Amino acid sequence: MAIVTFAPTWLFRQNYQSPVRETSMPQLVLSIDAGTTGIAVLIVDEAAVVRSRVYGELTQHYPRPGWVEHNPVEIWSLTHRLMGQALSESGASAQDIAAIGITNQRETVVLWDRRTGDPVAPAMVWQDRRTAPICERLIADGLEDEVRSRTGLLLDPYFSGTKLLWYLENVEGARARAEAGELAFGTVDSWLVWNLTGGRVHATEPSNASRTLLYSLRDRGWDPFMLERLTIPPNVLPKIHPSSGRLATCDLLGAPVPVSGVAGDQQAALFGQACFDDGMVKNTYGTGSFVLMNTGSRITYSQHRLLSSAGWDVGSGPSFVLEGSIFVTGGAIQWLRDGLGVIAAAADTEPLARTVPDAGGTYLVPAFAGLGAPHWDPYARGAFLGITGGTTKAHLARAVVEAMAFQTRDVIEAMVADSGIGLSELRVDGGASAMDLLCQLQADQLGVVVRRPTNLDTTAMGAAYLAGLAEGVWSSLDEIRSLWTVEAEFEPARSRDEVEASFAGWKEAVARTRGWIEH
Repeated sequence: MAIVTFAPTWLFRQNYQSPVRETSMPQLVLSIDAGTTGIAVLIVDEAAVVRSRVYGELTQHYPRPGWVEHNPVEIWSLTHRLMGQALSESGASAQDIAAIGITNQRETVVLWDRRTGDPVAPAMVWQDRRTAPICERLIADGLEDEVRSRTGLLLDPYFSGTKLLWYLENVEGARARAEAGELAFGTVDSWLVWNLTGGRVHATEPSNASRTLLYSLRDRGWDPFMLERLTIPPNVLPKIHPSSGRLATCDLLGAPVPVSGVAGDQQAALFGQACFDDGMVKNTYGTGSFVLMNTGSRITYSQHRLLSSAGWDVGSGPSFVLEGSIFVTGGAIQWLRDGLGVIAAAADTEPLARTVPDAGGTYLVPAFAGLGAPHWDPYARGAFLGITGGTTKAHLARAVVEAMAFQTRDVIEAMVADSGIGLSELRVDGGASAMDLLCQLQADQLGVVVRRPTNLDTTAMGAAYLAGLAEGVWSSLDEIRSLWTVEAEFEPARSRDEVEASFAGWKEAVARTRGWIEH
């Protein structure tokens, strides 16, 4: 792959105002959702109706235990192909597209040659654990509290900065070339923007930047202290711009189309759920779950080991979020299917779980790879507790679903304690949110209404909204809020005594899994 390099052209407006809408303006947005296992491209109209949706899988590479890689060339070539396919299936042309939006797997990183555009190494995926020794080294140096104060993050291989340091220390010639200004580093959003703009623009935005360990939440830019401590040359980094605003122009579709919206996947989902007010919370039930609370213009540092990050910036400065990452929720359904053969398909979980009124006093703690937020115990292991001679596979299926609701409550209680903001509702998305049983159990545990939107493509919709907001497809956050529609609502139905008794049992079950593996 060769990319011609041009002088960067920055078209961001620092003081964002949505353009005046004209009837002759194109009113479609192309949204790229570059996920971990695949890429989706949507064409969305001004009524937030999806005109077309296409998807392609990404190849996963596991060259060594704990290593997870993607081919950056495949990420781009697949994206480019799907863009054309989405346009074709929608019946639209490039002239009909008002803007391109991008959302992405946040901590996956790419390092490439500025002159040729060629990657100098495989993309290191967010799940990759090879930088654990670097993190341990930094913790031993006493940096953990400083890192948390500056970045809102933990010292963990999950985040991007230590991945970049690994490249510089292990890819032949990388450090010298980086210091000479020959290399560019970025998360997947930066890689896509570079390619969409023919190598003219090297950029990112706050939600992705804030997941690198290199971004200062307070100063809203790259942190000189963190760059020095991780020995990162500043000239390798992308320029940080608002999440919504005209970045540059893509000329690859047959007519110029502005690239005008970018956000990391979980923040994009929060935006796509129209969680614009302080204290609004969404949960995405995927393989794991990501619970995010909008804390507005206030940075909230967690006392319960939650993460603080930038949410988005529509031109007036970033909003902030608290985030709790749960390692296994829907992944336990996959385990039921592939590991145990209890179900033939994921969709069988709810019907099986509904054949019993409750889990019969059993609890599944799916700590298959340790516990995430708010426990952060890598030495915990999974357990199915409370089994009797009357326990059936239906009780196990029910316990799997209940565990999703219990883990979410764990995180949300920590968020409420950290933020001082009470929960009024929970908005849900992700594959498992299609289960009415789960949504009802969640409403019962939280004691608030759970709302499931009509459109579950909230991540891609968030990117579309950010892009369309910049180009006048939508005039304001209030207009976007009006487009969010509810497919189903679930009100609390169980007595609080019953709910609290079940949650007390859950907490006892979790306690018995802690520290199972010796340190």
